[in-house]
Amino acid sequence: MKKQDLAPRDAQWREELRQALPAKERTSIPRVHMPELPAQWRCTTLTHEVNQGLSREMAVLEATRCLDCPDPQCVTGCPVGINIPGFIKNVQRGDFDEALAVLRQTSALPAVCGRVCPQEKQCESKCIYHKMKKEPVAIGYLERFAADTGKVRATDRPQPNGKRVAVVGSGPAGLSFAGDMASRGFEVTVFEALHEIGGVLKYGIPEFRLPNSVVNSEIEALRLLGVHFEKDTVIGKTLTQAQLEEMNFDGIFVASGAGLPRFMGIPGENLVNVVSSNEYLTRINLMHAGTPGYATPVFRGKRVAIIGGGNTAMDSCRTARRMGAERVMVVYRRSEAEMPARVEEVKHAREEGVEFLTLHNPIEYLGDENGRVRAMRLQRMELGEPDASGRRSPRPVDGAIEEVEVDMVIVSVGVSPNPLIPENFKGLEVTSRGTIAADAESLQTSIPYIYAGGDIFRGGATVILAMGDGRRAAAAMSEHLARR
Repeated sequence: MKKQDLAPRDAQWREELRQALPAKERTSIPRVHMPELPAQWRCTTLTHEVNQGLSREMAVLEATRCLDCPDPQCVTGCPVGINIPGFIKNVQRGDFDEALAVLRQTSALPAVCGRVCPQEKQCESKCIYHKMKKEPVAIGYLERFAADTGKVRATDRPQPNGKRVAVVGSGPAGLSFAGDMASRGFEVTVFEALHEIGGVLKYGIPEFRLPNSVVNSEIEALRLLGVHFEKDTVIGKTLTQAQLEEMNFDGIFVASGAGLPRFMGIPGENLVNVVSSNEYLTRINLMHAGTPGYATPVFRGKRVAIIGGGNTAMDSCRTARRMGAERVMVVYRRSEAEMPARVEEVKHAREEGVEFLTLHNPIEYLGDENGRVRAMRLQRMELGEPDASGRRSPRPVDGAIEEVEVDMVIVSVGVSPNPLIPENFKGLEVTSRGTIAADAESLQTSIPYIYAGGDIFRGGATVILAMGDGRRAAAAMSEHLARR
């Protein structure tokens, strides 16, 4: 088949692709490019998703690039162990329902993971195409396509096994655990402190990256599986440890997250309009600040600085642009090469007019006569030797300090574990970082019937790593309870 014949045509084209092409011709197919909303327009809306998804023709063509490796290393790069070749081959042959069924064997949130997981650092980083110095198969794009296009097959609920488990928190770890336990026949109740189910998927990630409708669809699939959800319930406060124990749950999985923001401890952090990314994003994403019909207040800065270089920093700077900021600056103490944010998120931010002040670090915020931030003092940095994480350590350049005008600062330098459970559950051991201490493999805590996973265990991680914790905890708890 000639290269020009690889353009989308019709059902006959799909059938040609379905019949195994020689590997050489598969490798000649260029990786698909995700259609995106124009940057100039998308900056004006908080609710329109930037990535528009693949067409059926694009998905089938990209799936054809998969080389059917006898030892697929992409699977080893996936924290939840998705059968990646299996779902991709079903996309290639046009059976999108079966592709989704394969995904759901191991992932409770495929539509979410296809959008927000760092595939470039996980499954795609293991793709054999790297050895050929070619772009890897777009596994994340195909996962999103299969999740969005395939229909969830109606299945009978599993036979109840007579045991009940509780889940504290409805973020990715809690939802993953709930799905796995429900599929094993457990009666599952998820307790969420906020007024909406979804945890960080709802309050932390903007709709232009992860629409609420997608999260709601995944939650509804869990409801159909039999999972019960209780909102507005703060475990450790509105429902105590003793009250939870009186409800006779056989096991409890704590996935309460890491919602406590960190600051840098520099002068001026208490000035008005110096806020954490957690507060800023929660007000806008979950409480609809700035949306007509909602009274939630939020300051609309015109010259906004975001401190940090992770995905949350990218979400914050892109949100600030959509909230009307004329100048948005990401201040990061290392170079762009060391930035932990996804490459795609950095690209989107730059396209949307965000400036990157790399190798800069704030040392003080200056206020006006009313106590509002008016400027920041930045220390220029240079890279020295690698630190414990392998990244080169930043060090200040003597005398290189500049003052930059700002009227809002959003601090995104990390989070700490939610302290409610550790502080209110007697006998629960914690680490020096405030995370819940648990066995690295089973995730069982010092209280045998309590397991923990996600950010409350890790102290901050990706959606897919949290989901992996949920799956491992579900397997370990179900085995433990079967012996009782």
